[in-house]
Amino acid sequence: MKTLNVFLVLMGMLLFTGAGYSQEVSKSRVEELKNARLKVTEEEKEALKIEISEINHRLETKEITLEESQILKEEAAKKRALNIENRIAIIENEIALLERNPDGIYPTVSSDTTQWRLKLGIDLDDKPLFSINSSKKKEEPVYDRRTYTDFVMAVGLNNALVDGQGLEDTPYKIGGSRFFEIGWAWRTRVFENSNFMRLHYGVSFQFNGLKPNDNRYFVMDGDQTNLEVFPNELDKAKLRMDNLVFPIHFEFGPSKVVQTANTMRYSLDKQFRIGVGAYGGFNMGTRQKLKYEIDGDNVKDKLKRGYNTSNFIYGLSAYTGFGGTLLYIKYDLNPIFKNAVVEQHNISLGLRFDL
Repeated sequence: MKTLNVFLVLMGMLLFTGAGYSQEVSKSRVEELKNARLKVTEEEKEALKIEISEINHRLETKEITLEESQILKEEAAKKRALNIENRIAIIENEIALLERNPDGIYPTVSSDTTQWRLKLGIDLDDKPLFSINSSKKKEEPVYDRRTYTDFVMAVGLNNALVDGQGLEDTPYKIGGSRFFEIGWAWRTRVFENSNFMRLHYGVSFQFNGLKPNDNRYFVMDGDQTNLEVFPNELDKAKLRMDNLVFPIHFEFGPSKVVQTANTMRYSLDKQFRIGVGAYGGFNMGTRQKLKYEIDGDNVKDKLKRGYNTSNFIYGLSAYTGFGGTLLYIKYDLNPIFKNAVVEQHNISLGLRFDL
């Protein structure tokens, strides 16, 4: 019983002492809100400035008419004026609530936090010693996001251009030689208030395959890699080069502006795009796969060798299309095989998907 009495006395002292301190904290919070109220108009005016700039850009590119631009500007100004009115009203209501309730039970409402709190005792840096606290955090979305991300996948036909010969003279099967690419990319607009030009960059894995014709396969002879006739009938012969590359493109094309009350986004959905650029990277491995039959038995050979392929990969690439579906071409400036008497350069054509 004595212990209980001591505890109650201590609790009473804490509550009495903490009441004055809680009032000081409430005053500090009121000052913060008053400062936030002064910034509301400035923030909304800056947001309106960005919207007007985008509308002017759409007018310059003839995406909208002069009459439509005036209507959009009036709507944007009206929306921002209402935002100022509503946000200031929210802040003023919270100030009034705090001034009437400097301690005890009160709700705290701000632009990014909804919080109901029961305070007991000493409050240090707005953290009560004893509290029942229920809060729901809501992060403010970024109004204008300058960088977007894409999952990139490409697939199509692969082959090689041999010095002094046309593609029709290639020693590789046109339909059977293919490539596949998968990677991750970022798109960042170059100019602050225009999305017409973007920088598209990232990292990709490229898998380039070559299938020789006329029952031939690749044979290493010192620092040379040659095509020779296989002693048995081949069901399949394929050389695959696995590369890690870092592409970068300048991308051009219009975009749609999608706006909500709190965000503005540039959409490329169903919009024409064209990109030109280059890539560089490393050969991660080269292997040859052979399938044939000997005395009625099926044989599969998987030979992982260097095959004198280039260690460093670099080349040019371009794409064009609408939205996320694009026609894609890439060409290796490095030769496929080092020290080759006649140089060969990998070339690919297919479809690219930016998801």
